[in-house]
Amino acid sequence: MENPSSSLLSGLNPEQLAAVTWPPAPALVLAGAGSGKTRVLTTRIAWLLQSGQASIHSVLAVTFTNKAAKEMQLRLGAMLPIPVRAMWLGTFHGLCHRFLRLHYRDAGLPAAFQILDSGDQLSLIKRLLKSLNIPDESIAPRSLQGFINAQKEAGLRAGSLDAPDPHTQRLIECYAAYDALCNQEGVVDFAELMLRSYELLQANAALRSHYQNRFKHILVDEFQDTNKLQYAWLKLLAGEHAAVFAVGDDDQSIYRFRGAHVGNMAALMREFAIDEPIKLEQNYRSDGHILTAANALIAHNNGRLGKNLRTDADAGEKIRLLQAISDNEEAQFVVDEARALQREGWDLAQMAVLYRSNAQSRILEQALFRAGIPYKIYGGLRFYERQEIKHALAYLRLAVNPHDDNALLRVINFPTRGIGTRTVENLQATASAEGVSLWQAACSTGGKQAKVAAFVRLIEALQSHIGSSNLAETMLAVVHDSGLMAHYQNQKGEHQERIDNLNELINAAVAFKPLESNFEVLPENAATDPAWPILAFLSNAALESGEHQALAGEAALQLMTIHAAKGLEFNAVFLTGLEEGLFPSEYSLAERDGLEEERRLMYVAITRARKRLYISMAQQRLLHGQTHFGVVSRFVDEIPAAVLHHLSPASGSLVAQQHSSQRSNPFHSRSPAAQTPEKAQNYAGFTLGQNVRHAKFGTGVIIDAVNKGDSAKLTVNFGKNGIKVLDTAAAKLSPL
Repeated sequence: MENPSSSLLSGLNPEQLAAVTWPPAPALVLAGAGSGKTRVLTTRIAWLLQSGQASIHSVLAVTFTNKAAKEMQLRLGAMLPIPVRAMWLGTFHGLCHRFLRLHYRDAGLPAAFQILDSGDQLSLIKRLLKSLNIPDESIAPRSLQGFINAQKEAGLRAGSLDAPDPHTQRLIECYAAYDALCNQEGVVDFAELMLRSYELLQANAALRSHYQNRFKHILVDEFQDTNKLQYAWLKLLAGEHAAVFAVGDDDQSIYRFRGAHVGNMAALMREFAIDEPIKLEQNYRSDGHILTAANALIAHNNGRLGKNLRTDADAGEKIRLLQAISDNEEAQFVVDEARALQREGWDLAQMAVLYRSNAQSRILEQALFRAGIPYKIYGGLRFYERQEIKHALAYLRLAVNPHDDNALLRVINFPTRGIGTRTVENLQATASAEGVSLWQAACSTGGKQAKVAAFVRLIEALQSHIGSSNLAETMLAVVHDSGLMAHYQNQKGEHQERIDNLNELINAAVAFKPLESNFEVLPENAATDPAWPILAFLSNAALESGEHQALAGEAALQLMTIHAAKGLEFNAVFLTGLEEGLFPSEYSLAERDGLEEERRLMYVAITRARKRLYISMAQQRLLHGQTHFGVVSRFVDEIPAAVLHHLSPASGSLVAQQHSSQRSNPFHSRSPAAQTPEKAQNYAGFTLGQNVRHAKFGTGVIIDAVNKGDSAKLTVNFGKNGIKVLDTAAAKLSPL
C-alpha cells in the first residue's frame, strides 16, 4: 500500500520536514523571510491529523490576520477532506470572541454583547469625557484611548494601577469609568476580548482545565508579534502538557508600537524547556545578493536567536543605490525606472515603492500623477470602515440592541431628521439622571418630542424584521427604511460610490453564512434565537474591520509604508528615503532598543524584493514644510559594498536584462487521491504517526515506514536529535 504520508511530506526540505514532523512536544520554529512558514504550519496540522496524533477538536491554531486564517483553512481543506471550519483556527481576537460567546454568562456579559471597533471606541470615549466635563485640552480622547488599550494589553485593570502624578490619576479614573460604561451598554472593545478571556480562564479552574485537556496541540503563527497578554493567554491554555508549536522570526519583529514583545520568543524557549529552535533558513523568494545584504545588515543587532538566509537561486542583480540631490529628483528616478521596467516587460503590479513615513508619499504621488503612471496607496479605507457602511451597521446594531448608545448617537440625526444637538443633550441628561440608556430616555420623552418619537418608531419597525425576515431582507430594510439610500441618491458626484457600497453590504448579507463564519460557534439557543444571524454578521464585520481588502482594477504601482509591506513580496522594490533621521527615524534613536527595531524594519524592507531592489536617498528633502539636509543612512553602510551598484541620476535609467530563470513554486500540489487519509497500516507492530522511545535518541514520532518482510525500516523524527532511519530488527524501539 502506498504510504499515505508520502505525498503530504513530499517536496519539503530537510528543515521543513523536521518542523512538520516534530514529536508532540513544545517547539519554536525560527522561520526566515520567504522560507515557507505558512506551508510548514499548514502541513504540520495536516500531518498531526493524518497520522492520528490529533483530531480537529484537539488543535488550536492562532494567526494574526483573518486573511492568514482563511488561507490556512483553504490549504487544509485541499490537503485533507475534513470539516476545517469546526477547528479552532483564527486570530487571537477571533478565538477570544468565540470563547466569550460560548461562556458569556461566566464572563459577565450579555448574550447580545457587541464589539466596538477603533472608531466606535473613540466615539464612546469622547462621550464619556463630555459626561465627566473633562475638556479635550485636559485629556485628549485619542490619548485616553491609547492609555486604556495599552493597560488592557498589559493585562491591567484600573484598580491595579498606581498613579505617579495627578494626570495619570485622572487617566486611571477615566479608565474605570470607561469600563463601567462598557459594562452598562453591553459592549467590548478589541483589547477587552483578550483581557476578559484571559481573566475568565485564570479565575475559572474548571473551565481552564476543560480547555487544557481539550487542546493538546497549540500552533501559533507570527509569534514574534505577540504581546505579553497574548503570551500569558497561550500559557494558560497550554497548561503543562500541550505541545506548543510557535512559528516566528525575531528579525521581523517590527510592531513594538502595538505592544509586540520580541522577548516572548526567548521566554517560550525558557519556560517550555526548548533547547534549540528549528531554523528555516532556505529562502524561496529572493536572489542571492538581496539575501547577502539582508544577512549582513541584521547581523548588527544584538540578542538575536540567530539564522542566516540562503538560496539555491543565482546571485542575481546587484542592489542599485541612488544618492539623489533632492526628493524631487529621487521621485523622478522612481518614475523613470518604473517606466523602463515596464518597457522590459515587468508587471507594474509587481513593483512597490516603500517608505518609512506616510509623509514621504506626497512627492512620489505627485511625480507619478504627472507621469500618468497608475498607482495605489496600499491600505486605504476598508469596506467596513466607510462612513455609509458604519451608518447602516449602526441601525442594524440598534435593531438587536437598542441600548447601544454609541450606535444611537451615530444615526439619531443621520440622515437629518431635525433632531438637534440640544435635543440629544437633553436625552443624555435624562439618561444620566435616571440611570438608563439613551433608548429608554428617548422612549420616555418621545411623546413630548415628535421627531424623537418618529425615530423610535423607525427602530421599532426595523426590530419587527427580526424573526419575520432573514438577514438579507433585514439589511435591505435597514438600507432603505432608514433613509440612507435615498439620502445618497439625492446627492451628486462621488456619492455614487456610497450607493454602490450600500448595495454591496446587502450582497454581503445575502452571502453571509453564520455557521461558516471563522469567528462564530453555534450557541445552544441559536436555533430559537432569531437575532443570532444578525449578531454573527455584526461580529464578523467588527472583526474584519481593519483588514486589508484586495484591490481590484487596473495594474498599478503599489505605494506603502514598510510596516504595511510586512508579509508581501514584489519582483521589484524601490526603498526610498534612506537618510539618517528619516530611516532610522530620529525618534527611534532616542528610545531604548529603538535602533534595533528600525534595523529589523530595514531587514523586512530588503526581503520584500524577489529580483530587483533599489535603495535611494535625497541630499535635501521637504518634510513638514521645512527643507531637511540629509546624510546617507547607517543602514546603507551596513550592506556589503560588493552587492551594491551605485547609480548616477545623470546617467539615466540603467535597466539590466531580467534573468530568465524562474524558480518553481515551493508549494507542491497534491493529487486528489493523496488527500484522503488511509487506514493505519502495520509496520512490524508500528504505525505512522506513532510516538516511540529509543534508548539513545529519546522520544520521537514515526514519519515514514517501509515493510521488509519480518521487519520494517522506520524513519523517526527525534526532535533535537534529528531524523533517523532505523530497522526494527536491530533498533530497540518501544511504543509510547
